[in-house]
Amino acid sequence: MTVFLDLDGTLTDPKPGITGSIVYAMGKLGLPCPPADDLTWAIGPALVDTFAKLGAVDPDQALAYYREVYADTGLFENRVYDGIPAMLAALRDAGQTLHLATAKPHVYARRITAHFDLAGFMTYEFGPETDGTRNNKGELLAYALERTGDDPARCVMIGDRHHDFDAARAVGMASIAVAWGYGSAEERATATHICKTPDEVPGAVRDLIG
Repeated sequence: MTVFLDLDGTLTDPKPGITGSIVYAMGKLGLPCPPADDLTWAIGPALVDTFAKLGAVDPDQALAYYREVYADTGLFENRVYDGIPAMLAALRDAGQTLHLATAKPHVYARRITAHFDLAGFMTYEFGPETDGTRNNKGELLAYALERTGDDPARCVMIGDRHHDFDAARAVGMASIAVAWGYGSAEERATATHICKTPDEVPGAVRDLIG
């Protein structure tokens, strides 16, 4: 039994670092940008798509500016949600294998999980390359399953945005939506199951995949 876990909005609250870095990048481009507090919709999707929606003609250049600040300080402007270490420990102690599956490039994700003492729970940590390879979460999960050899029928994807649930469905995997992240009620409704608090997750995983 294997659990794939999203990072942003699921294990950690990355709002200050992500939204602040977006505002910085748009400023470098000389383009208007909503206030950081109005950018929570940008937490989860691929950032090149976010910058395109914000009006950047060259989203890749915007991403380069974003990384100027995010790679230095932004990725640690973050916090682990209450109850997450206990949730991960309970899943591990129940015999589940845990992997990270994030839309954040793995070179950044691994720094975050190491900094916040989450890496020790993970067998593998999957994320896109910085050049955008496997930015699509369905492609990322398919790649992860190829690497691990796991049967998707014995796996579950846990996340907060529709990208997580769409990806799980695309590879034949169940999904759990967490209510404490940045997804809407409409997004959560597309998951196999919804958990309101971290302590509900181990039981939901057991019910879905044993």
